[in-house]
Amino acid sequence: MTAQSVARKLGHSFVNEALIRTALTHRSFGVPNNERLEFLGDGILDFVIADALYHRFPELPEGDLSRLRANLVRQETLHRLALTLGVGEFLRLGEGELKSGGAQRPSILADALEALFGAIYLDAGFHAAEAVIVKLYASLLDELKPGQFQKDAKTRLQEWLQGRKKALPRYQVIEATGAAHEQRFEVACEIDSLSLRTVGHGSSRRIAEQVAAEQALKELKV
Repeated sequence: MTAQSVARKLGHSFVNEALIRTALTHRSFGVPNNERLEFLGDGILDFVIADALYHRFPELPEGDLSRLRANLVRQETLHRLALTLGVGEFLRLGEGELKSGGAQRPSILADALEALFGAIYLDAGFHAAEAVIVKLYASLLDELKPGQFQKDAKTRLQEWLQGRKKALPRYQVIEATGAAHEQRFEVACEIDSLSLRTVGHGSSRRIAEQVAAEQALKELKV
């Protein structure tokens, strides 16, 4: 398998293979690296998602659209998408990052995915990059429920339980790993009355709790 396999999963075949190599090169590996491509891809992603939301939800005000876009382009969402594509397998990292698990670090994977968007734009133009992003985000966009997205997962779960007179969930940290500036948290969301337990991971306790709550909502089909 080569780095092009990631591009194929995205629905793109690079003409200029140097671009995909650069997109998958972390600054710890050397120069050139993906920082400039990440900057470019970040801007393209913001616009494409904004455009998709604008046309999908013609009645929503600016504030709601902004909150929804922020949720879709945040690091945690990009990290999950990058994992499904296997981006970490093809990252070029310096020795220190390799040893410390950089190939699975949310910030590194999220940046690499944005860099890939930037690389596709340079390789084949805006419409190619737009098509890749829209395809990648299709299921996430389809799952959006107007009237719910402005509330975070913990709030939605709490309101759902309260509406059914159920006890509120308990959130417990299972494990916290890594140095202070790059910690990873594993948190459990437990709903005893429903015998439900889900687990979330994130770069902060708050994020991990939200992921665990989102998993609980999915289990409950809310």
